[in-house]
Amino acid sequence: MQGKGKILVVDDDRLVLATLTHGLAQAGYEVIDADNGDDAILLAREHKPDLALLDIRMEGKSGFDVAAYLREYCQMPFMFLSAFSDDETMRQVKELGAVAYLVKPLDIRQIVPAVEAAFANAAMSASRRTEAAAGRAEERAVARDELPAVAAMAVGVLMHRYSLARGPALERLQRMAQTEGVALAEQAERILQAVELLSMP
Repeated sequence: MQGKGKILVVDDDRLVLATLTHGLAQAGYEVIDADNGDDAILLAREHKPDLALLDIRMEGKSGFDVAAYLREYCQMPFMFLSAFSDDETMRQVKELGAVAYLVKPLDIRQIVPAVEAAFANAAMSASRRTEAAAGRAEERAVARDELPAVAAMAVGVLMHRYSLARGPALERLQRMAQTEGVALAEQAERILQAVELLSMP
């Protein structure tokens, strides 16, 4: 059965660890667990989980140490579990960029929704990154004069119509496509169709 995602759970309290591992597995997640920071880092590197749940205060490496490593080297989202919510702890949680902060004692019914929300946010961020990358690829193609013919023609129309240089005309076309929520080529096609209608006898 395909799970909902892979989670690394780290807590030096074996009972808490067992409870979390069992509850998340029941909720459909694949769970990897560790009871110290060093093992957590090794497991993260080996298994590349989608999310880490980290206890903050542990012997050896703290949850903050592990989080800093995961952020720097694995680009992995993480949330903290802790019995502490003092100002200094909260400051570090914010600085490290945790996706959530849960205060112990914890009920698994609190954790599962928080985990699901973290996965949903990660999916949204990934899709935004993909969209941004697609936009950048389009911009790079434009910069190299690799515009589709229809878009190049539409840029020409806008240059003529608004007395614009090529760059600003292209930006205008991109803005129009963005506003309409369509691809650049589709917006270009619309412009050319409008020109054809206007030029009909």
